[in-house]
Amino acid sequence: MEKQNKVVDDSSGKIQHKIVTREEWIDARKQLLIKEKELTRLNDDLARKRRELPWVKVEKSYIFESPEGKETLADLFAGRSQLIIYHFMFAPGWAEGCPGCSFMADHIDGANLHLAHHDVSVVVVSRAPLTEILPFKKRMEWDFKWVSSFGGDFNYDHNVSFTDEQIAKGEVYYNYEKQKTGGESPGTSVFLKDSEGEIFHTYSSYSRGGDILLGAHNFFDLTPKGRNERETMDWLRHHDKYDNFINPSGCCH
Repeated sequence: MEKQNKVVDDSSGKIQHKIVTREEWIDARKQLLIKEKELTRLNDDLARKRRELPWVKVEKSYIFESPEGKETLADLFAGRSQLIIYHFMFAPGWAEGCPGCSFMADHIDGANLHLAHHDVSVVVVSRAPLTEILPFKKRMEWDFKWVSSFGGDFNYDHNVSFTDEQIAKGEVYYNYEKQKTGGESPGTSVFLKDSEGEIFHTYSSYSRGGDILLGAHNFFDLTPKGRNERETMDWLRHHDKYDNFINPSGCCH
């Protein structure tokens, strides 16, 4: 077979790709498999090190507004010993939640059925009042638990929201370093409650640290065009807006 290059139109322009025989493809694929296995082992090791992180006892009391009424952080465990909280970017007064956070939220319900039966509760927390959250949640047709930290310190203490004074200084502490950012940012925090009812903060990740939760990205990464974007998630929109989408722009994160 004569080797040739195939020209394919891509969102970032025309790309060329080599066309080879099946035997040559198998050889190249086996070389990539070596790297994939290396990455799998590295991911396993990273997960182990994540579990080995020291814990911080949560001494502060937090109150959240939920459809069931006022709830404490302990209540959010719902009888389980492990709690994952997704910090969803939805500030008071916003008409709708962040598209990127909504993309993440689209992945929760499918996994939640299994997580709830394996000692893990998942709860979404935003600063917007519940009266603003619930209509958007209904519009998105999500079932997961979503509570409001409105009026409390939870978002600020976990470095996903920032006060006007902090923003005015032009620098905030996010993703374990000082940087410039807006008033709301995404993140994931994990907690454990022991048999005595004491709660410990075990892990938090921010920015692209949440990428491992985006199953759709893993599907894209299997394809020839990958995520096919000029800017980070510039193709993304709320799942009920794809038919009416006009002007793409990069997601907030």
